[in-house]
Amino acid sequence: MVLLVVVGLVLVQPALATVITGRSSTVLEWYDTPDEDTVVPVYEYLHLKARDIGGQGINFYGYGRLADDFADEDDTVSSRLYSAYFDKSWKDRMFDLRVGRQFLSTTAGASVMDGARLKLNKLWGQPLKLTLFGGGDVKFSEAYKAGDYVLGGDVHYDFAFGTKAGISYIQKWDEKELGYELLGFDARHEFAKMLDTYGELQFDLLTESVSYALVGADYHRAKNWSLRAEYLYSLPVFSSTSIYSVFAVSEYEEVMLEYNHYLTYDMKAFVRLTYEMYVDFDDAQVLEAGVRKMMMRSDWGGYAIATYRDDEEGQDLYGIKLYGSYRVMPELRAGFGLHIDVLERRLDPDVDETTSSRIWTDAIYTLNKRTNVEAKLEYLESDLWDYQLRGRVRLNWTF
Repeated sequence: MVLLVVVGLVLVQPALATVITGRSSTVLEWYDTPDEDTVVPVYEYLHLKARDIGGQGINFYGYGRLADDFADEDDTVSSRLYSAYFDKSWKDRMFDLRVGRQFLSTTAGASVMDGARLKLNKLWGQPLKLTLFGGGDVKFSEAYKAGDYVLGGDVHYDFAFGTKAGISYIQKWDEKELGYELLGFDARHEFAKMLDTYGELQFDLLTESVSYALVGADYHRAKNWSLRAEYLYSLPVFSSTSIYSVFAVSEYEEVMLEYNHYLTYDMKAFVRLTYEMYVDFDDAQVLEAGVRKMMMRSDWGGYAIATYRDDEEGQDLYGIKLYGSYRVMPELRAGFGLHIDVLERRLDPDVDETTSSRIWTDAIYTLNKRTNVEAKLEYLESDLWDYQLRGRVRLNWTF
């Protein structure tokens, strides 16, 4: 409804002053629930941009969907407004104001907010950026309540020696009670255009503990290969107003090493080794290797990936992912995919291998420069569950 009102306001403005662009996607799906009921949801997605409304330098961005289940079987099929905000900049983008529903992302946390965001660039002539925001905290899984709001800010500075660093703060209130209060730090530095180092840290002020940390390095001096290493730490954070906040949570740690080798400009092979560390379970080692091909200036693309997870507790995972897409004719591209995972359980004397598979075919047919049709049909099967068919047809129109 909000998008329709905005469209009406935009259309009454002088035609030469306002530039309107967007994308409409009409989607029809069908699938079965665990109770073997067939769900037939239909969605209408609209992504709208209106630039320089009325010649005043005001821009509008909106994204949402209308939804309904033709079979009336799934209550989770619902309409949503993801974003709808006005944006205006002053003095060569040194001052930017955004008002409306918008997505916020900082190292301290993220939120969909109904409110205002003020961004100041190059403060005092320095590479210093300050962002302040506040408004209602949107929760799609729950009813909108007036006492739910979010406040915070973000400061970033670009140092002359190549380091970029920032600090952010966010707090979320649930029915006028403080649910989250988080502090975030992030930094990045490039050494001689061959080594990028980066780090992120999130600190929970209510529990006085580190809730997230990421440290990594990416070596890319050579033209045809790169090497990346990362350390990840994660501790679940629940709202202080939630019953889950009184339960003990377990931390998770991960060390990852990845090697990428570029075979051509649009094809690369990779090997990724991950060591997973748990508190309540045995640690595990995960090995992934494969090849990816992008459809940039060729008629085909796809990937082939193999996965092996070694778990001393008795759950090893063997997996394979295959997908290929080919341009049959200038207007038509068709593809076929296969994902298979084998979970080996050693809890009983007899080994039980449970194989899950997902097979699908998809296609994109271009009607003209602005319109195309996408279709996808999936077959899902498991040794523990019956098979399932899923389908989707999407009509895309760009304007």
